[in-house]
Amino acid sequence: MRQDGRLARMVHVLVHMGLLGGRETSERIAQMLNTNAVVVRRTMGQLRRHGIVASEGGRGGGWSLAKPLNELTMLDVQRALQGETILEAPLSSDHPSCPVEKATNARLQAAFQDAELALTKAFQATNLSDIARTALDEKGG
Repeated sequence: MRQDGRLARMVHVLVHMGLLGGRETSERIAQMLNTNAVVVRRTMGQLRRHGIVASEGGRGGGWSLAKPLNELTMLDVQRALQGETILEAPLSSDHPSCPVEKATNARLQAAFQDAELALTKAFQATNLSDIARTALDEKGG
């Protein structure tokens, strides 16, 4: 099963944008991510709808941060890209009347809820400026 890497990839792009302080075109972002500019526009459009980035068309246009890095969290980006739920419990519905399936699903659901809560707290506690600071510290050291 292929994992969705949009969160890591878009946080990467947003931190670069914050550090560089300017606009980036969809084509330039696509080069950075080794993908297609159409994919970038679609993904950045999701971020724009959630107030994370802004866009300007025409010559000299492109994408820019709508807020400074210290006002953006990983949770903001995750929710813009994937919605409220970070983890979905892989429940079975093959035999809804089976007590073993019910018990299995209940345990899985509880475990995933605990993990969801922990991830939500960690993502909320991580500003994109924290990531930028760490990157700059590693670059200098």
